[in-house]
Amino acid sequence: MDIQFPCGREDIERVLPHRDPFVWMTRVVECTPGESITAELDVDPDLPLFRGHFPTHPVLPGVIIMEALAQAASFCALVDRADEGVLGFFAGIDKAKFRNQVLPGDVLTLSATIVKSSSRMVVADVEARVGDKVCATATQKYVLARSEE
Repeated sequence: MDIQFPCGREDIERVLPHRDPFVWMTRVVECTPGESITAELDVDPDLPLFRGHFPTHPVLPGVIIMEALAQAASFCALVDRADEGVLGFFAGIDKAKFRNQVLPGDVLTLSATIVKSSSRMVVADVEARVGDKVCATATQKYVLARSEE
């Protein structure tokens, strides 16, 4: 796939199967396919989830932050692969830590470094930041498979 960085939503959707309302990356700032990525999510204050999490103090849920990180890492792992139709399915999240809240209107920076990659498994060290504040870190694992498997 011929994608130039930085890139936006159209190119993200060329690589990932996710669609609204479950695309958690706004842009890819830089990417070395198969090695590392920096992406961003503009946290829309009008997201319906903020009406319930929490009405008096809206906060982006940690599970959404982990999903955004997984999408960034999966993009990095899949963007240069020749086998289209392969998806990255969560296989594990290790050492997850949540350090700071992500609020409506924030720009969340998503970073991933691929530490292991094979035809069936990817392991990535991931970090989410707002400005210079680390919000979440983890080691994530994904199984690569076709959607019909």
